[in-house]
Amino acid sequence: MSTIKPHNSSNERLGYAFLITGIFSYGWLWPVMRAGVEHLPPLWFASTRVLIGALVLMLVLAVQKNLKLPTKADLPAVFSVGICMMGLYVSLVHTAMAYIPAGRGALLGYSTPLFVTPFALIFLGERVTAMKVFGMVTGLSGLAVLFNPIEFDWSNHEALLGSGLCLLAAFSWSIAILQMRVHKWHLTPLQLGPWQLLLAALITLPFSIWVAEPRPININPEMIFLILYGGIFGTAIAMWAVASSVRYLGAVTTSIGLLGGPVVAIVTSVLLLGEPLTLTLAGGLFLILGGIGLVTWSDIKKS
Repeated sequence: MSTIKPHNSSNERLGYAFLITGIFSYGWLWPVMRAGVEHLPPLWFASTRVLIGALVLMLVLAVQKNLKLPTKADLPAVFSVGICMMGLYVSLVHTAMAYIPAGRGALLGYSTPLFVTPFALIFLGERVTAMKVFGMVTGLSGLAVLFNPIEFDWSNHEALLGSGLCLLAAFSWSIAILQMRVHKWHLTPLQLGPWQLLLAALITLPFSIWVAEPRPININPEMIFLILYGGIFGTAIAMWAVASSVRYLGAVTTSIGLLGGPVVAIVTSVLLLGEPLTLTLAGGLFLILGGIGLVTWSDIKKS
């Protein structure tokens, strides 16, 4: 059984390395998803990238001779991540990308601190400093600024549907983050990854068959690149990174740190997809980055 010391500085450095990897891998995934659903129906894109992610992790572990079946004690992590963090999450957000811009989808999809933080404080007993609380409030304020419900077109039913799906996805992801924090690890997150992704594929595939609207598929180099990025970096590496970050840093720090994902997604969407950069957008990003910085500094001081 793996045992992690709560304030081990080397573990924290490793945790932050995983967190940064997760931020960029998932942050760049949102523009990729937005572009990808132009080539494939959203749920088929989801199923394909999840399956590619599972095969990539299996290959890596097989080469390392570390490919193992999950133990009975690790099944809760397989189910929570496979169903809540991957299966339901990717089905919901890929569907949402057909209705809302990638930037808005990312910021709503990463609203996990709204759900994770109160549960982690009340039920998991995670201790926080005043600086971390201030950082959390600052980051969530940035999220509120970015969402800007005053400017939101509440009469746009497609925007409401897409936004609602992303919020539901964030809640689903939060369940997995909380479960991983209390999980007693036998196999590592990397070793559990392929089985979690295979379970996710079993969930997304029926949705793809029953729900996705049939349409012609135009196979071209751009579509292949988008699918490969989505499967390798946006799924296999990103999922492993987030699970490892929760293991080393805790649920609150990881969920707040992942607010960096919308920052990466929005900046990339502005630069590559031509989404407009407004004063509201800039202010929200500044607050999110400030909140992440405060939470990170609190952890550094604590260690």
